[in-house]
Amino acid sequence: MPVSREILDAVVKAYDVRGLVGEQLDADFARAFGAATAEVLLPEGGRLVVGYDMRPSSPGLAHAFADGVNSRGVDVVDIGLASTDQLYYASGVLDAAGAMFTASHNPAAYNGIKLCRPGAVPVAIDTGLGDIRDLAVAVDGLPPAEPGRRSEDDLTDRFAAHVRSFVDTAALREVSVVVDAGNGMAGHVWPAVVDGLPIRTTPLFFELDGSFPNHPANPLEPENLRDLQAEVRRGGHALGLAFDGDADRVFAVDEEGRPVSSSLIGAVVADRLLARHPGATVLYNLICSRTVPETIEAAGGRAVRTRVGHSFIKRRMAETDAVYAVEHSGHYYFRDNFRADSGVIAALVLLEAVADAGAPLSQVVAPYDRYAASGELNYEVADQQAALQRVADAFADRGRCDTEDGLTVVTAGGWFNLRPSNTEPLLRLNVEADDADAMARLRDEVAALATSA
Repeated sequence: MPVSREILDAVVKAYDVRGLVGEQLDADFARAFGAATAEVLLPEGGRLVVGYDMRPSSPGLAHAFADGVNSRGVDVVDIGLASTDQLYYASGVLDAAGAMFTASHNPAAYNGIKLCRPGAVPVAIDTGLGDIRDLAVAVDGLPPAEPGRRSEDDLTDRFAAHVRSFVDTAALREVSVVVDAGNGMAGHVWPAVVDGLPIRTTPLFFELDGSFPNHPANPLEPENLRDLQAEVRRGGHALGLAFDGDADRVFAVDEEGRPVSSSLIGAVVADRLLARHPGATVLYNLICSRTVPETIEAAGGRAVRTRVGHSFIKRRMAETDAVYAVEHSGHYYFRDNFRADSGVIAALVLLEAVADAGAPLSQVVAPYDRYAASGELNYEVADQQAALQRVADAFADRGRCDTEDGLTVVTAGGWFNLRPSNTEPLLRLNVEADDADAMARLRDEVAALATSA
């Protein structure tokens, strides 16, 4: 059955596919999208790896997608239950295109698809995803092809060994951590990663359950950290970790349950990697704290700023041969992980830093915690560009401005970035300053200007 253009336009986003199961995503959609994916990503044939998360709808959608891929003469390697970073690893190590069925942190009613080319090269709307969307409405008109083959290959143990290669397991000291998997895929991969290591894990919600019976698998929302914070505060733990649904992002709380920003975690990991790769390039996106480039440069590395978004970051990593990249949203990218992001690799490197210090996380991040930050704030505006222009005009002679991704202004005592959402009538504001009072003044001034119309 053909897929409607209306549905395709609604569910195909800038970097992936995301929609309501049944209403927008069903077996017919997955089958047509699989055929179109094979045609666009592998026109000469080859292999495509398919993985899926714990959502009840994921296996069926993944298998229908694989049918569509096979129908175009492309072989499918089914790796079964996987985290998104495990799928990227499979794409890299097998040199195959990849499709991960997950809706990440979205509610249970949703599902989606993340795609990559062989070697875990990302696929975005302007690098193939738009072409797949356009072809999916017309796959019934494609000429018949000799069907591809289907095989299965569980790479979990190999992926776990790969993750462990980023730390010195022989010298790793004992460390105690609470891990909240949110009933997501961290419950599948984390036990394999830490098996045999001196990491004492207190697990929370490791049971795979795509209905999310305990709390949504979205650690960005403070209420979803409460169980983790309570368990950490019971004592005896150096830190706590929370993963999103597909486990490609990780967030941390210290031994008192206080959230630790992704910029501080990113700075700690950057220090570790630069000690092993002296003079290497490290990327950071333009919303990261100033402590990130300062840490990179103090460690002898080359700090390069990039736009927000994994496609931009991975492309820039390839151009600069960067060893690592930090994104403010809990994504951490590693050159030796096929330039893909991995929550579990970042988590393991962070645990190594805490274990080496013999101290809880608050003491490990204290030297990096130099500025006051607002976090990301969202403001609904009728006209995004008019609001950006008002703010730009007001700060034209008060600091250094650039428009690489929205509007970034660096003043004498701080900086802010104001950028439009790609999907909603919102402006997203991030502010950082030398102290809390200066940050609050800058935040309030920018917010007032942006919302004054």
